[in-house]
Amino acid sequence: MCPDFDGDYCKYQNTAVSLQQKKQLNMEYMSQEGYDKLVAELNQLMYVEYPKVKEALIEAREKGDLSENFEYHAARREQGKLMSRIRFKQKVLEFARVIDSDRLDVETVGLLNKVDLTNLGNNTKMSYTIVSPHEANIQEKKISIKSPIAEALVGKKVGDVVEVHVPVGIMKLRIDNIQL
Repeated sequence: MCPDFDGDYCKYQNTAVSLQQKKQLNMEYMSQEGYDKLVAELNQLMYVEYPKVKEALIEAREKGDLSENFEYHAARREQGKLMSRIRFKQKVLEFARVIDSDRLDVETVGLLNKVDLTNLGNNTKMSYTIVSPHEANIQEKKISIKSPIAEALVGKKVGDVVEVHVPVGIMKLRIDNIQL
């Protein structure tokens, strides 16, 4: 399987990438809560927001000359933005896989684990839950598995010290606890 592909062509192996391999490369693992939230957002966009935009477009179209009708062009732009958001969420859900939290390991850091850390540079304690990029929310202390901190932590055990390259430099973090 090719780690980096462009369309249907693998850059590294000079081979075609099958549809099945594309699905595996694009697969997003997430919690049931995150999946349900995405489904609710998609339903809100499709069944509440889209009908409003469609109605605004119909009203603007009835006002006459479309070439100089600002309301019509604004409604078309809004419709385009909304359709883009809908397609994005549909694509995420198409490749989403819900993780069974009963089968997760707490011996090593991984997706959906809550990790207690100590910053060895200033002895600050912090706690983060590692989630999919679509569930990340720093106010809720949920960080993306694709973030520099999470990438450094994945696969490590309690007591391990990791060096994380962050925009302000290098942080040394000690893993104090791993839980679900």
